[in-house]
Amino acid sequence: MFETFYPGNYVDSAYEIPYEKLYERGYRGIIFDVDNTLVPHGAPADKQAIELFERLRAIGFSTCILSNNKEPRVSPFADKVGSPYIFKGGKPSRKGYERAMERMKTDRDTTFFVGDQLFTDVWGANRTGLYSILVKPINPKEEIQIVLKRYLEAVVLMFYRKRLKKTGRTAGDFCKK
Repeated sequence: MFETFYPGNYVDSAYEIPYEKLYERGYRGIIFDVDNTLVPHGAPADKQAIELFERLRAIGFSTCILSNNKEPRVSPFADKVGSPYIFKGGKPSRKGYERAMERMKTDRDTTFFVGDQLFTDVWGANRTGLYSILVKPINPKEEIQIVLKRYLEAVVLMFYRKRLKKTGRTAGDFCKK
């Protein structure tokens, strides 16, 4: 019933993902959301984010920031971490994800997505045929429309966890492609 919203994986933080393991499995591109995925909503790129993107480049990954936010928010962040970006990405539409893959010169089989919202980030990635990783939001203080969506997300995540339990997986397991 809710499977279209289920992430491929669910972890505490974008900073805990085993990127080396995913690279070994053939992934070459990562599309990231920004707000509440990499930094609190509206915050600039911090040392942790900059170091993550440096690490990803050293591994061999291409990256692209995909945000529904406006360019004045996204551009400075992307510049600081050294990544191409797409602002007003229109998530959950497939178009932004496809444009991000074009910029990275990757495809559905070699790209995954990291974001904090089920109904925009994960759903859009899933609709595009990408492996999706949901992270817990960094900052619980959010705009009212997002807070309301979080209540619905909680219901979907309850069913997601039940599905994982049935299959013997746990959130955080990184299964083969």
